[in-house]
Amino acid sequence: MSGKVTRAEGITGLSEKNIPGLQQQHGKNIFQYEKPRQLYQVFMDIVREPMFLLLLLACIIYFLLGQLAEGFMMLIATCFVATISLYQDIRSTKALEALKQFTEPMVTVIRDGIEKNIQTRELVPGDVIKLEEGNKIPADAIIIQANDLTVNESIITGESIPVEKDETTGHNAVYQGATINSGLCYASVSATGNSTVLGKLGKVITAITVPKTLLQLQVNKFVRQLAVFGISAFLVIWAINFIKTGLWVESLLFALTLAMAAVPEEIPVALTSFMALGAWQMSKLGIISRQPQIIENLGSVNVICLDKTGTITENQMTVKAIYDFEKDVLIDTGPEWKNSLVLQYAMLASERNPFDAMEKAIQEANMQYIIHPYWRTLTQVYEYPLQGRPPMMTHVYSKNNHYIAAAKGAPERIVQVSNLRDNQRQQITRYATEQAEKGYRVIGVASAIRKDKPFPETQDAFNWQFEGLLCLYDPPRKNINQVIKQLYEAHIDVKLLTGDYAETAVNICKQTGIKGYLRYITGDQILAMKEDELKKSVEEVSLFVRMFPEAKLQVINALKNNGHIVAMTGDGVNDAPALKASDIGIALGKKGTEMAKQAADLIITDDDLGKVVEAIRQGRKIFSNLKKAIRYIISIHIPIILTASVPLLLGWKYPNIFTPIHIIFLELIMGPTCSIFFEREPVEENIMALPPRRRTISLFEQDELLISIVQGLMITTGVLWLYHFSMNNGASISHTRTLVFTTLVISNIFLTFTNRSFMQNFTKTIHYKNKLAPWVLLISVLFLIVINLVPAIQSIFGLSTITFTNLLLCTGVAFVAVIWFEIYKTNLYKPEQPFIRKKR
Repeated sequence: MSGKVTRAEGITGLSEKNIPGLQQQHGKNIFQYEKPRQLYQVFMDIVREPMFLLLLLACIIYFLLGQLAEGFMMLIATCFVATISLYQDIRSTKALEALKQFTEPMVTVIRDGIEKNIQTRELVPGDVIKLEEGNKIPADAIIIQANDLTVNESIITGESIPVEKDETTGHNAVYQGATINSGLCYASVSATGNSTVLGKLGKVITAITVPKTLLQLQVNKFVRQLAVFGISAFLVIWAINFIKTGLWVESLLFALTLAMAAVPEEIPVALTSFMALGAWQMSKLGIISRQPQIIENLGSVNVICLDKTGTITENQMTVKAIYDFEKDVLIDTGPEWKNSLVLQYAMLASERNPFDAMEKAIQEANMQYIIHPYWRTLTQVYEYPLQGRPPMMTHVYSKNNHYIAAAKGAPERIVQVSNLRDNQRQQITRYATEQAEKGYRVIGVASAIRKDKPFPETQDAFNWQFEGLLCLYDPPRKNINQVIKQLYEAHIDVKLLTGDYAETAVNICKQTGIKGYLRYITGDQILAMKEDELKKSVEEVSLFVRMFPEAKLQVINALKNNGHIVAMTGDGVNDAPALKASDIGIALGKKGTEMAKQAADLIITDDDLGKVVEAIRQGRKIFSNLKKAIRYIISIHIPIILTASVPLLLGWKYPNIFTPIHIIFLELIMGPTCSIFFEREPVEENIMALPPRRRTISLFEQDELLISIVQGLMITTGVLWLYHFSMNNGASISHTRTLVFTTLVISNIFLTFTNRSFMQNFTKTIHYKNKLAPWVLLISVLFLIVINLVPAIQSIFGLSTITFTNLLLCTGVAFVAVIWFEIYKTNLYKPEQPFIRKKR
């Protein structure tokens, strides 16, 4: 960790050498209400899964029937299935734990007299921490030094009004979970983890049950429907077999075969692993997802709302020009700002240790051009925080036997409260507009003299004298034009929400390529609109100016009410409500406030807005691959289910061709293919040229599900034709089973590779880079060789030796049953309108 010399005079904090001992004594600064999930608990969860119970039941029946070889084979296969499930669970859990490390909040701490940033979990009692506006307090602490400090303690007290805090006893305690509303302080940690007031109350966010997402609900509903079908089919097959044979145990075994074929246990596993591993992969790209489930919304984003300052601009302001009202002159060269009162009063209205980019620019200009700083001789005695619409803030200082007030804020507000004539107001407004058109952020500065206390209840009530205007420039990020272009190409509407003048915002839109800037709406207009009018306006307008938190929130909610999936970017305290309300809140990790990061769903670690495009690309990829996996499972389960049931229902000569042995080994191939192979598939090259997917109550579009069903039925047709052909030509049941089982395995290989894309044919997908592709092919081929050439295995599977001619026949039938989809993609796929429907 890099450090710097602290500005807190006389505070050295703890020594690093003492930290290990204190952490051993007090533990980490984390809540520990639940013990970590142990390995045996993971195993017990697997054991309780329906598929595992079906396998165990089938294994017991084999032993009861005296078929020991089959029983031991089932036992080994069951262990394999449990091992694969255990591996996937551990893999997902590790990814989520690693993700927690990335989302751990940071805090500025003083150790050995040096300021450094550490994770909040590393804090110990006695640590000195620096807290400033927007920070969430990471531990209980006692204030050592404070400057204009107010704290929102609603999480503790339920009271939303900020509380003033200082170094005096009774007002010097701050509590974990509360938020710094304004000002800055240094505080000594008094309690951590479960020992804090919040810890004792048990009000920890991570303990709150996160509601299931739409995708989780869709998948659970789909799996329940298949489970109901499986149970019904199980009872029917058991009854029919028992009526025909009178053997209830053997009938149960064949019924279990169908039940195992119908239970799609791969789908929930795939959903969990895709989301967890997808979030982990994104974190390595510098995109931190606070909840893996949020990734499902990334592929649906069709509107993104951008904050200007610090998001599409560098948030590195510099003072570019000063309008001196007394001299009635605009000065745009630094050397002429020497001892400018406008600049000095702007500094008086700012924090002494600024953390805001604008105030840092004001301080830097003062340090560079003010030779005898007037503000250094004054003592601040009162503060009016930034408030109002448009906002302004005021600091009051004592000077001999009177008081001096300094204010800065939106020009129209400062002009409104100052003692000015109408023609002067018009002149100042014209100056402000002209500078805003150059892309500058313009603020007004005023001063007032007051002889005695008490101070006015509101800052507007001072006898304000207008001092002038400050013009600051915050350049657009270097790559922002390309980012905006990529968002438009991905069919995502871009809207700019800013607190700046319309003229400033229009200039930025022109520079960055944001469309539709000729018409704009202000924050006050937003709040004055009725619901229907607002919902219409947010569709037609892309530029929103003079915005404040309530107005931003209204715009976000209106867009959501119109059915859009809305992403919102921001970095400031005032962005937090809108970030929280959006479908995907995106905060900046470096310059963003802690409040913004805590409210967001995604955090961009390096503040590069280009990562937003990458996040959407990854979200689309993850959802696309998940759908490939689920559609693959649907397609391959259909022929297994129908091959196990149709011959019995139609009264064929060999009614029960499969046993649980065959199904479990098909599952050993299908399970990893579904949840591991498809998860590793790369991003399809044209995925960002497609419209965002629609978020509907159904997991699939009708045509998507239809294609998967047709794929399954085509394979079923090929398998049953071969089944019927072999049986009616006098072949034995073992020979018929060999042809049917071999055709299913080969069909599975072809299906895996054709389902790598539902848009591009094999000539394109063969070039997709997936390290598991050759392994899927190799393992499947080895499996075929073993079951067809090893006598002991042949016997257990009830197979006979397959001839080369019959192997070609099985391969040909499987090829024909699957290859139609490649022809379909080649002839019907149109780049501008793929299988995903555009929003009507």
